[in-house]
Amino acid sequence: GGGSVLRGTGVCGGCEDSRRRLPWGAPRKQPESRIWTVMLLLGTCLLYCARVTMPICAVAMSSHFDWDKKQSGIVLSSFFWGYCLTQIIGGHLSDRIGGEKVLLLSASAWGFITAITPLLTYISSAHLIFMTIARFLMGLLQGVYFPALASLFSQKVRESERAFTCSTVGTGSQFGTLVIGGAGSLLLDWYGWESVFYFSGLLTLLWVYCMCKYLLNDKELIICLEHLAKGLSLSKQTKVPWKQLFKKAPIWAVIVAQLSSSSTFFTLLSWLPTFFKDTFPESKGWVFNVVPWLVAIPTSLFSGFLSDHLINQGYKTITVRKFMQVIGSGVSSIFALCMGQTSSFCKAIVFASVSIGLQTFNHSGISVNVQDLAPSCAGLLFGIGNTGGALLGVVCVYLAGHLIETTGSWVSVFNLVATVNALGLCTFLIFGEARRMDTDSAYIDL
Repeated sequence: GGGSVLRGTGVCGGCEDSRRRLPWGAPRKQPESRIWTVMLLLGTCLLYCARVTMPICAVAMSSHFDWDKKQSGIVLSSFFWGYCLTQIIGGHLSDRIGGEKVLLLSASAWGFITAITPLLTYISSAHLIFMTIARFLMGLLQGVYFPALASLFSQKVRESERAFTCSTVGTGSQFGTLVIGGAGSLLLDWYGWESVFYFSGLLTLLWVYCMCKYLLNDKELIICLEHLAKGLSLSKQTKVPWKQLFKKAPIWAVIVAQLSSSSTFFTLLSWLPTFFKDTFPESKGWVFNVVPWLVAIPTSLFSGFLSDHLINQGYKTITVRKFMQVIGSGVSSIFALCMGQTSSFCKAIVFASVSIGLQTFNHSGISVNVQDLAPSCAGLLFGIGNTGGALLGVVCVYLAGHLIETTGSWVSVFNLVATVNALGLCTFLIFGEARRMDTDSAYIDL
């Protein structure tokens, strides 16, 4: 491939250069920066296509293999246990050898596993075991993706453009959910559940091929085993002052805020369909499963544009980050509370769409703030927050179900979402900062 905007990031030919922040927005690299942004958006889209493939096919596969609800639950939940395990190590590895390498390695593996999943089910009669293992491995491999993105953005994107880049790439999650929801449903009806796995897996492998062929040169594709081993280790000679870093309140503030927002997002994602089915039995599923995610795409892009515009206009970075987080966690919670108070389906759809849409402002708040505080280890810090968010999300999802059973009211669920969001938001507003907390001299501030 030609001169990539990430050139100089090969671990075998310039480790020091790989840690310098090169602006994607430099005029001479503007076309390539746009290509990279689009390709990473597609990568995020395909990540969610592969992730949602199993939930879409769960009913058909349960019927095919005669699984009961408990067995289906085992397969579906196995993804999240694997997902929690690799967030931190994925972020650390990305900080050491380069986020783009971790992205491509993980995508190659999860694309391959997705593509051969139908074949695995026919190897033996132990369908449940093979599918559980496959989903667990999917979780392990996809767990490194977002920490790798955080590391990549912190090292390659200048501060004044970071929010829009992060928000744009983040819309891939909504695009992916919509794509696999539409195309996957059609493939499932026309050709069976196997075709959905083939579709998602082969598209991911095609994306990896295009990235390697057109955006990276040979040196950037080389990953020496020696450097990989060093990247996995937590060397005592690292320039990052870990003990001092984790004693700083702003570091914990952004981790707590990320943990809160992630867990509430998982709660709404898990329970909103059930809420609409229980509260409005006559409603069409495609409406409440599609409309909120359609709204989330433009709001995510707008939040990134607004954030970068305000910073370029001279507003303090931390002021903008906190403003975005007030909208992402605070205002979105108000509309979540409104859902529990309305008896109108149209109003409920509006409230749900606005709440989900405004949550994307978190991309321009805490998600970028991790990169402000410690660009030398942003991937690792993001991984810590994401791991905690996923684990707390499991707890909140279970607690929400318990509250519904005991109170018989959905108001308690939305109160839970608002309370957890408020705790994270207040912590960030009080202790959050945007100045660098690490001391890695290999970075060049621009």
